[in-house]
Amino acid sequence: MARILAVANQKGGVGKTTTCVNLAAGLSQAGRRVLLVDLDPQGNATMGSGVDKRSAARTVYHVLLGLAELAKVRTRSASGHYDLLPANRELAGAEVELVELPDREYRLKLALAEIEGDYDFIVIDCPPSLSLLTINGLVAAQAVLIPMQCEYYALEGLSDLVGTIKRVRAHLNEQLEIAGLLRTMYDPRNTLSQQVSQQLESHFREKVYRTLVPRNVRLAEAPSFGAPAVVWDPSSKGAQAYLALVEEILGRELQAAAPESVASSEGA
Repeated sequence: MARILAVANQKGGVGKTTTCVNLAAGLSQAGRRVLLVDLDPQGNATMGSGVDKRSAARTVYHVLLGLAELAKVRTRSASGHYDLLPANRELAGAEVELVELPDREYRLKLALAEIEGDYDFIVIDCPPSLSLLTINGLVAAQAVLIPMQCEYYALEGLSDLVGTIKRVRAHLNEQLEIAGLLRTMYDPRNTLSQQVSQQLESHFREKVYRTLVPRNVRLAEAPSFGAPAVVWDPSSKGAQAYLALVEEILGRELQAAAPESVASSEGA
């Protein structure tokens, strides 16, 4: 069964899409079968994967409204070597159209259930708002990866997001958990960054990834070349950070699976 991660933060500009694209490419490089779901009407994850959102005849919009099967809409990212469920501006209309549909919060979950066995990881790029699209992403996911900058306003936004996750878990998806907090655009020379980072580690402890993603111009440049930074410039500091994140995530997955293996062997 695929591990489904929603990458979410209600605050924009925190490196959410950059994280999705590079995480998907990094997991693919590690030999995992990956699907990246672009759930943001801006379609940045689609363009960053080397797929032209303007020429996409079918997108996640058609999947959510039941107009097309996910298996027939997904495409291949030639640069990232993972599958992609693309998005474009058309998706903005789904907000209104979903309201009248049955199981409106579960549309993505139901669609992913049909192809889940094809992948080891499914990464969902949620829009930077608490919308019906974001709710669909959280309901479909098993866990949430939260990218955030180490600044004061980010802490306030994090509090709101954690509250949203708790409400979704209580009413729509009881298995939803926080996979981890990823500190992005980190500048060790900034005293506030250090202080916020320490507060996160003190409060969330093991939920904070050890990996720190630095401010790096190569991460910002890579999308214009239609490729993830871990592919376009793997030696850059930003790419190296995301490759380290992949190792950390895979390591956590192995640790989580270890007790289950021990339990099953004892039962036998």
